[in-house]
Amino acid sequence: MVLIAVPDSAIPEVARELAAAEWPQSAKRVILHTSGALSSGILAPLRQFGASVGSLHPLQSFSGVGTPSLDGCIFAVEGDAGAIRVARSIARALDGQILLLDPAAKPLYHAAATMAAGQVLAELEAALQIFASLGMKRREALRALLPLTRQVLENLERLGPRPAWTGPLARGDFSVIEAHENALGSWPAEYLVAYRALNRLAARVLSRHTEGAQAELDRISLGTNHFWQTKGASA
Repeated sequence: MVLIAVPDSAIPEVARELAAAEWPQSAKRVILHTSGALSSGILAPLRQFGASVGSLHPLQSFSGVGTPSLDGCIFAVEGDAGAIRVARSIARALDGQILLLDPAAKPLYHAAATMAAGQVLAELEAALQIFASLGMKRREALRALLPLTRQVLENLERLGPRPAWTGPLARGDFSVIEAHENALGSWPAEYLVAYRALNRLAARVLSRHTEGAQAELDRISLGTNHFWQTKGASA
């Protein structure tokens, strides 16, 4: 069994090296990669050498510092039947839970995982930088915001998404959202763009009145754009 645990961009080269290797004719080979976004299709050329190919992706954050626990971790598995059997046995040996995927679903699966990890971090880092601009030290800002984030996540786990939802959009307080947009307009464009996009996403996935909420958000954004255009012209 060969487990390829390299960056996604390096997997094709590793596959070519494996294809060029001299294998015993009687060997039954299982070759797995650990990419979250790529399917086993990237290893398909190895099938002509008798290999059963698949992928085994642990749904965990790896920072390169220390080794995270895999107890109870979800392992996304797909590929040929023989490869799936081996991948399942690895996941079970690590006390993991198995998620069997269609190969075509890997990019969507990984996009969702990225939203729940790296993009949440980017959003929190943006909030930290805003707090720092108000005169707070970074450590103080982190102490202020992390408990807030943790509480929402705990509420999500305990109560579900709608009861855990908080903030002006959840309350229908669109005047506050307008004030937020006006305040963020003086920051780099990505802050306001992200704030607007996240509000629209929240209206889509959390609001009971999606169309009405999105119409209000559109109205606010038009007004905010006009405000900053007018202010820029008079400056």
